[in-house]
Amino acid sequence: MFAPVILSLKVAITATFISLIIGTILSYFLANYDFFGKSVLETLLTLPLVLPPTVLGYVLLTFFGRRRFLGEFLAEQFGIQVVFTPLAAVLAATIVSLPLVIQSIKSTFSSIDPIYKKAASTLGTGRLKIFFTITLPMAWPGIVSGIVMGFARSLGEFGATLMIAGNIPGLTQTIPTAIYSAVETGDLERANQLVMMMTIFSFLLIWFLNGWLKKKHYLGRRQNDNASS
Repeated sequence: MFAPVILSLKVAITATFISLIIGTILSYFLANYDFFGKSVLETLLTLPLVLPPTVLGYVLLTFFGRRRFLGEFLAEQFGIQVVFTPLAAVLAATIVSLPLVIQSIKSTFSSIDPIYKKAASTLGTGRLKIFFTITLPMAWPGIVSGIVMGFARSLGEFGATLMIAGNIPGLTQTIPTAIYSAVETGDLERANQLVMMMTIFSFLLIWFLNGWLKKKHYLGRRQNDNASS
């Protein structure tokens, strides 16, 4: 009963962490720099939001399958097998959650008034220090939103995970695939329990995020009112 829950949490936490690191770096460059092929890159990064999860799973299989280039290379050079392993579940969850993380963080980076960075730059502050002391703290609401949304999406990933990781009980079976198996075998009691657990947990995540953002917005307005008075 709890094996799919534990695995799903591990997969979601790992995928969210990876998405956060990659998403923060990509979001910063997309929000602050113009370069050749930027629109193409942004489109590619958004594709997982609109493509069917089974298509994403098939694409991952074409790259990481046992007889495909990347899959064969990883197996021969590093002894790493991707397909039908928990690593495959993490890979699928990362791919589908990354666009949400990027969209959330990029919009926050874009909304930061450049005057703060310019002021710090004129005082001799380096770009790296500006990023960690000014940009990141000001983008914190968007980062938290990206973390929560990415985690929720990773936790609920089904189609791509089923394609590349399979549905092996005790190894790659996550909550969504466990629900699928329970319905197929007629174990509706187990399916209902997992659905209820998933729904409540997702509700609490969104509820926490909305409450935190409202509180953050309220405190920001109070600070602005006090500063203007």
